[in-house]
Amino acid sequence: MDSQPAPDPAQRHRVALVFGGRSDEHAISCATAASVLRAIDRDRYDVLPVGITRKGHWVLVEDDPEALEIRDGRLPEVPDTGRQVMIPMGGVDQVLRVVEPDGSTAELGAVDVVFPLLHGPFGEDGTLQGMLELADIRYVGCGVLASAAMMDKHVMKVLFASAGLPVGPYTVVQDVQWRRDRAACLDAANALQFPVFVKPARAGSSVGVYKVDAPEELEAAIDKARDHDPKVLVEQGIVGREIECGVLQGRGTEPPRVSQLGEVAVVAGHDFYDFEAKYLDEGNVRITAPADVDEEVREKVGELARTAFEVGGCEGLARVDCFVTPDGEVLINEINTMPGFTPFSMYPQVWAATGVTYPELIDELVQLALERPLGLR
Repeated sequence: MDSQPAPDPAQRHRVALVFGGRSDEHAISCATAASVLRAIDRDRYDVLPVGITRKGHWVLVEDDPEALEIRDGRLPEVPDTGRQVMIPMGGVDQVLRVVEPDGSTAELGAVDVVFPLLHGPFGEDGTLQGMLELADIRYVGCGVLASAAMMDKHVMKVLFASAGLPVGPYTVVQDVQWRRDRAACLDAANALQFPVFVKPARAGSSVGVYKVDAPEELEAAIDKARDHDPKVLVEQGIVGREIECGVLQGRGTEPPRVSQLGEVAVVAGHDFYDFEAKYLDEGNVRITAPADVDEEVREKVGELARTAFEVGGCEGLARVDCFVTPDGEVLINEINTMPGFTPFSMYPQVWAATGVTYPELIDELVQLALERPLGLR
């Protein structure tokens, strides 16, 4: 049941940008926030920047994009300003408050939409979404279940496979299994064809991902991936092109919209598209949008992306990553419910190639959030 009326479309809406967070992708979230702060239409939206420190403190920060950018290899982070933001937990009171360092409290007012620019655990995984549901606050992006299920690459693959969508060979290393019988876990992983990719099940931005070329390297790679998540995925390497597609929720009862396709290729310096290649060494990475694929592949990837979005129960936005093999087979690698969102990231680039500019994309996502009902849906 919608306990709060939909905001008046004629008014200037208040948008809280929430970024930073406790995950390993804290710095990337800050960089995303810098881009959105620069591009969002200030004539239409009153913006409230709210940072989450690495320790999980919600703080009011300055509206200063430059301080949040990645510069000369320096990764930004949310400073603990001491100005603690308090979120209302539902009911009649929809007012945010700030507790100043001296203990005094001031009202920040209500917000119409939260734009959670958070990647990884404690932001993209349903935890933040659940808190916002309790607070009766509209937000951009997927709800609780879709966020949690699509964040867990194991659960995501199970859901996709059950719907008949093609996924590559993989095995899962659960925490208890690894501690009880790591030999059995290694046997299951060694049954895959090498190279394999070892990755935390619930992380993104290629944090903690390792390419393993031989069985003797596997145990160490799993141990290192477990530093980021005790649940680990081992995926068989796929020979093919990495093709990605952006998805936008349709308005009203319209079906999801899909973008032109993009292709990412590492041209030098890296074995695969790892964290450094994505964010610190972009000169050795080539992103092409629209991708040079034939019409049959374009339609196949677009339809798979649209179906994956619906199977996952997604809302707002997602980026679906596929592999296209030399014989034209398309496999879904994963879906990202809060993909990289700087103007140079794949998701905005494929939409730009489709005719939707970065500011227009931000506006459309906020408008979709304003339309969403509150409560069960």
